[in-house]
Amino acid sequence: MTQRILIMGLPGSGKTTLASALKKHLEANGDLMKVNPGRVMNYEGIPGPNFMQVEVDWFNADDVRKKYNDWDFSNTGRIRQSLRMFQFAIECTGEFVICDFVAPLVEQRNNFKADWTIWVDTITAGRFEDTNRAFVEPDVYDFRITEQDADKWAEFVGNHILEKRRRPVFDWRQETVQMLGRWQPWHAGHRALFDRLISRTGQVVIQVRDVQGWQGSNPFAIDQVRAAIKRDLDPLYQGQYEIQIVPNIVHIGWGRGVGYTHAEETFDEAITSISGTAIRKSLGLS
Repeated sequence: MTQRILIMGLPGSGKTTLASALKKHLEANGDLMKVNPGRVMNYEGIPGPNFMQVEVDWFNADDVRKKYNDWDFSNTGRIRQSLRMFQFAIECTGEFVICDFVAPLVEQRNNFKADWTIWVDTITAGRFEDTNRAFVEPDVYDFRITEQDADKWAEFVGNHILEKRRRPVFDWRQETVQMLGRWQPWHAGHRALFDRLISRTGQVVIQVRDVQGWQGSNPFAIDQVRAAIKRDLDPLYQGQYEIQIVPNIVHIGWGRGVGYTHAEETFDEAITSISGTAIRKSLGLS
């Protein structure tokens, strides 16, 4: 059965460029015997030189709209477009079909029934204000791309798809590292700490102290902190961390023999010199 790949995101985010690169990567690296052994085993005749190459179809939303001369961007028009894209996809007979379209509405994504969803989240606003207003950020996706480097992410995503390697699911019973902080704001120093800590157990709980306005500082609301952390970590670590909101914890105590360790991590000057206070000042925030 053909696997449907949805590449979604705001206009101008790089969906089409990524789709082109992903198609090339899948075709160049796909092993038909692993991806679709049935086609190999059931083939009758003399195979051609490219027989073992996986087949990848690709439909671009603008091309489909041109074909139907349909430039209706009302909710009704958008939903009609998603149904068209789905119809094109289910008529494909190859191993994969890529469809890149904005899909700002949840109903559009539900209509398409993607096997793999890639959210290209490289810009905060597109060139069409009506689409910006309509766009609902997805809660469910397989990959979140936050930089415009199509070849890099085509390889990352493509290898996961070819190997049928889904992103991890956080395991609450697995040994886990705790990170507690204000994260006002989350910055490169925090990311360096996270990168080191996740290597210990494979997953991390990031606890965010609820401190907005505390001591006349800490300007960022919980939702802003959470969004910044997710945007930084999702591309590589989706499913390997959880964010918890906790009270303004100022002391941690434990008894003897509690079964866990604690340690201060040290870094070089390039990391330790990163200051949340300095960043807030540069943003004009206290």
